[in-house]
Amino acid sequence: MMVRSLQCVVTGKVQGVMFRSWVHDQARNLGVNGWIRNLADGTVEVLAQGDEESINTLKRRLLAGPPLSRVDNVQCKWIDYDKEHQGFQIRS
Repeated sequence: MMVRSLQCVVTGKVQGVMFRSWVHDQARNLGVNGWIRNLADGTVEVLAQGDEESINTLKRRLLAGPPLSRVDNVQCKWIDYDKEHQGFQIRS
């Protein structure tokens, strides 16, 4: 089964500043499922599943980021993902 999901890549100072943990908390509070992980190029990738309003709220929060971060850009696209996630995970 394919699940409509929002995939985002966040650029800026987003590694080593508790970004993944902060997004994890935001997603859980919004009831958004999926995951977040650091990428080798210094960016962070997010996969979000849930109702569109909550996902759009998470996307807006990604643009702000936690206090120690600096978000330069958030590029997102809707995709059909091959797994429906329960909860929100921090991946390494």
